[in-house]
Amino acid sequence: GVGHAEAQPHRAEVFAAVALLWLLVPALGAIPYWISGGLDYLDALFEAVSGFTTTGATVLSDFGQFGKSLFLWRSFTQWMGGIGIVVLFLVVFPQLQVAGRQAFFAESTGVEKERLTPKLRHTAQAVLRVYLTLTILAFLAYWWAGVPVFEALANALTTTPAGGFSPNPQSFAAYPLLAQWLGSLFMFLAGVNFLLQYRLFFGREVKPLFRDAEFRAYALLVLLAGLLLSLYLYTHQMYSLEESLRHAFFQVISIVTTTGFASVDFAQWVVPAQAILVLLMFVGGSAGSGAGGIKVVRWLLLFGLLRREITRTLHPRAVLPLRLGNRVVSEEALRQVSVFIFLYTLLFGFGTLTLALLEGSFVEAFTASAQAIGNIGPGLGTVGPMGSFAELHPVSKVVLIFQMWAGRIEILPVVLLFSPELWRRLR
Repeated sequence: GVGHAEAQPHRAEVFAAVALLWLLVPALGAIPYWISGGLDYLDALFEAVSGFTTTGATVLSDFGQFGKSLFLWRSFTQWMGGIGIVVLFLVVFPQLQVAGRQAFFAESTGVEKERLTPKLRHTAQAVLRVYLTLTILAFLAYWWAGVPVFEALANALTTTPAGGFSPNPQSFAAYPLLAQWLGSLFMFLAGVNFLLQYRLFFGREVKPLFRDAEFRAYALLVLLAGLLLSLYLYTHQMYSLEESLRHAFFQVISIVTTTGFASVDFAQWVVPAQAILVLLMFVGGSAGSGAGGIKVVRWLLLFGLLRREITRTLHPRAVLPLRLGNRVVSEEALRQVSVFIFLYTLLFGFGTLTLALLEGSFVEAFTASAQAIGNIGPGLGTVGPMGSFAELHPVSKVVLIFQMWAGRIEILPVVLLFSPELWRRLR
């Protein structure tokens, strides 16, 4: 039977295959830009990697250089990249117990216990149904709100995967205020675990959503950060009350879910308002969604770990299992989360340092690096939401491509790819 160990590919091999796939696909996906978009191959590759990793950072400075078909391809790369990632993390990786993934699924969504649907194929189908539904609803909503039909489609294709490519150089700042409010709503949903959304929309079950520790933390974070930023913008006479709420929530949701749309050029904001957004770049959306970043559930586990260490210092003999919701988190899962956050920080630091040396602006280096590894899209300065990555040094672009790639597949597969042991095993 297939159950035998020999018949199963070893997890290291699956990792290596995934890491290579996520490089090979953009390498091919870059060809349309290269042939018809007037970009050199490095820029074409940057745009393609940014697409398939659902980052949304762009090297386009002149949006007139692309025709409609190329913009549709650009949006479609994010749509495919998003569904690819979600299926990978909800269907493939839980089989292999990766990067604290079993923590997410055994312990955060209750999928192990009540297995969403009995077979993996059904899980993939459930996710696809939610993904398609959200895409179609976003398209209709944007169109209804006054976004031109082609742009409504292109933006809908990049909202659900939390991608953020827009065919409009002004992003959502070009659209009516209703479209901006709807954009916030669909971005918010794009950052929620798709299995929980399946139970909500197709199973009419509201309870699992509100019982989920990660969803509660995610919703609370968006609410508090959104209110804090609105308050700041409003009290500093930057906008009317409605504008303050609209731009604050749009930007907070866009950054937390790692979508990267903009309803206003926040690179022009004052520093305290920008600081809120920059901090949010390190959060990430929910596990089991298309969002990038560290993910809310990992932060919950890290804070739990911290709390436990403090308690342990006070009560050295206490046995302290760590819980998430009503489940105990395995020590292995906690170790994996710690290693992941460590690797993430390391790669972020490496990118920031390299870019600071090459670009000469620390703010740009810091935010460009944070947005790349978190698959967010815009940074601050010249790489802000209305700017472009076109002017960066070629080596900076290569570093950012590496960060986008590693960040999207959660770093570990990339680290394995560079380990001699893996290649010895594969020989």
